[in-house]
Formats: sequence, C-alpha cells, structure tokens
Amino acid sequence: MSTKVEATIEDLYKVEGKAELVNGEIVYMSPTGGLPHYAAQQIIISLSLYRKATGRGVAIGDNTAFVVNLPHRKSFSPDAAFYLGKLTMKFSDGAPIFAVEVRSEGDYGARAERQIAAKRDDYFAAGTLVVWDVDLLSDDVVKVYRAREPQTPTVYRRGELAEAEPALPGWTMPVDDLFFKENES
Repeated sequence: MSTKVEATIEDLYKVEGKAELVNGEIVYMSPTGGLPHYAAQQIIISLSLYRKATGRGVAIGDNTAFVVNLPHRKSFSPDAAFYLGKLTMKFSDGAPIFAVEVRSEGDYGARAERQIAAKRDDYFAAGTLVVWDVDLLSDDVVKVYRAREPQTPTVYRRGELAEAEPALPGWTMPVDDLFFKENES
C-alpha cells in the first residue's frame, strides 16, 4: 500500500515555471501563446496606471503566486491581478481582489469550461471580488464575474469599455486594447 504525500507551498517554491497547488498536487501550467500574453500584458499596464492614479494596491503580472487556504486549493497564479496586500519576496498572502484568466488554446471544450468555472468559484471563496474570463476567439471577449452574482456575468465586446466594479472603482479598459494590431504606431 502506498501513501500519497500532499504537496505544500514549500514544494511550490521549488517549481520552475507557472504552477498552482490544487487538491494537494502541483498543477503545472503550460506557457501561453503570443496573443493571450499580449492581452494579459495590456491589462497589467492599464492596472498599473490605475494604481498610480489612485495610490491603492498593485498590479500583478503572470507567474505570481497567491497563497490561499481553501480545503482543496492552496494557491492561484492568474494571468493578471490587482492586489491590496503587502508585497514581499515570498508569494503574496491571500487572494487578489481582481483576477484575470486569459484563455489559451487548451482552454476550450466542456472539460475546460468546468475547470474554469471551478477555479472562478475558488477565487470567490478565497475573497476575490471580480474575475475576468478573457476569450480572444469569442465575440463575448470579456466576461466579468462578480462574487455577489457569480452565475451572472456582464459581457463586453469589441468597441466597449470593460470594468471590474466593485473591486476597482472607476477603472475601465477598452476591450479593443486586448487585441494586437499590426503596424500600430
């Protein structure tokens, strides 16, 4: 009989690359493509400008871990986030108030939809107020889910301004900014 040893946050510190700690296991996350990375980067830039304007919180980029204490999840590593806690050299303590998940090629199909919904539920259980599901291949580019109404997203399309109320009062971002434009000057 073998006994499975659950992975810990200390084990997560030893991982090279992006990973999360879920159900006692290290869950590795593959690198993303250029377009999803570009979208996440644009969100981080916009969040950084919001932080400078308000003097509140910090914009967090990809591959940063947030340590949480849920029964089956001990960390998150969103594609972009906004965090109110204290930054240290260690993983951030607690969930961000705003988290962004940008879909990559492998994030489609029934199984992926279930995993995305479960992760979103975990964000809310950990204290995140707003989660963006960004889908560059859909007409419904940004779906804004809120902890107070987790099953009723607000949908934003090209040409519209997306928001993250109540987590980021007054912040908006043009959906069009998520898309790379050739020869942009």
